[in-house]
Amino acid sequence: MAANSNGTVRPAGATHDILLARWVRLLRRCQETSHPDPVPYGENLLARWAEPQRRYHTTEHLLAVLDHIEELAHHSADPDAVRLAAWFHDAVYHPERSENEERSARLAERALPEAGVGAARTVEAARLVRLTVTHDPAPGDADGEVLCDADLAVLAGSPQTYAAYAAAVRQEYGFVPHDAFREGRAAVLRQLLELPRLFRTPHGQEHWERTARYNLETELQLLSVS
Repeated sequence: MAANSNGTVRPAGATHDILLARWVRLLRRCQETSHPDPVPYGENLLARWAEPQRRYHTTEHLLAVLDHIEELAHHSADPDAVRLAAWFHDAVYHPERSENEERSARLAERALPEAGVGAARTVEAARLVRLTVTHDPAPGDADGEVLCDADLAVLAGSPQTYAAYAAAVRQEYGFVPHDAFREGRAAVLRQLLELPRLFRTPHGQEHWERTARYNLETELQLLSVS
């Protein structure tokens, strides 16, 4: 069984089936140069998102990001490019490595043309994947604002959802000793809190900013006494 972003429980396999159906619809809309079967590409991506080293960056995270993109799609210049980027943004993920986003972007650059996606949309999707290194889109980068806000929306979850997120992140970094993790995580939280805005879209600023800052401050306080 798997809990979704709202805390309800889905039978095992349901998330996979939901995502695969969404991938097929998306790729069929985006295919320009050729029309290979979308299913093998989707299965490859979903296998990556289900790798055993993942605790937070899982298919549930992918589905949550895609759902948040739907909330923000009206703000985007090319919503399908943002959706493609979401599928690839953590497709390569190893917690002990620092080049995950770059390797994920290169995977998109290889796979999307083969799957029939046009050059311009492939370039945009790969650019957006690389943007998740910093989550700092330039002013006016509507697609970047949507992807980054959707990826960070977990920070604005309920106390229970945020606690589960923080615990899953710790599990992914289980190879890091406690004191080193606490120091590194605290540095990340402070860096986020120092940003003038966590969210760039009007929806994110209105609905997620205050709660996200409260959650980050709470986690930082807990780390200081752990």
